Amino acid sequence: MNIKRCAVLVSGGGTNLQALLDAEKRGELPHAKISLVVSSEPAAYALERARKAQVETVVLPESDFYKDAYFDKNAYSQKLLSLLRQKQIDVVALAGFLVIVDEPVLSAYRGRIINIHPSLIPSFSGDGFYGLFVHEAALKRGVKITGATAHLVNEITDGGKILLQKAVEVRKDDTPETLQRRVMEEAEWIILPQALEMVCADCKSQRKDGAPSCISERSST
Repeated sequence: MNIKRCAVLVSGGGTNLQALLDAEKRGELPHAKISLVVSSEPAAYALERARKAQVETVVLPESDFYKDAYFDKNAYSQKLLSLLRQKQIDVVALAGFLVIVDEPVLSAYRGRIINIHPSLIPSFSGDGFYGLFVHEAALKRGVKITGATAHLVNEITDGGKILLQKAVEVRKDDTPETLQRRVMEEAEWIILPQALEMVCADCKSQRKDGAPSCISERSST
């Protein structure tokens, strides 16, 4: 079986990382091996989750790439790409990673980067929509159904091809916090492992540069 080495990029508590680790332990990721966890925050609890699962961790602090209040996203991405190549990573999963993935990572891993977003894209997606802001917007709009989307990552924020979506009912007494928790439990933790397995299982043929050729990154939205 062709098993792909996967890196999970995190910035916080790592609940989605835990969902991936649990899915792997249950045998639900036959084509994927979680080989590396990269955190943009040294104090992220996700690192502890990875260590408990005996997965290699690397901290790549976002704060190290600021100069005069300017974040050098290209330098960060260059360093990240070097790390991913050094560790022979095939597929990347963003699991609450708060740094925008930029060139050259996008080009090198075209069709091999997935993200989980806490809404049914195209609703409540794009620049500025992340974390509790998504759920606050959903409640303010008064929608009855929300959910989560697993999608490929490209140059457009939340604009990559949709892989999987799962709906979650919005309750009358929901707060942003309760809705966030239920979307994670009923949608994110289910479809993120499924999407990772989908991409890894699809990455079979080899491109001329030796990298796997995977699902097309063309947007379906």
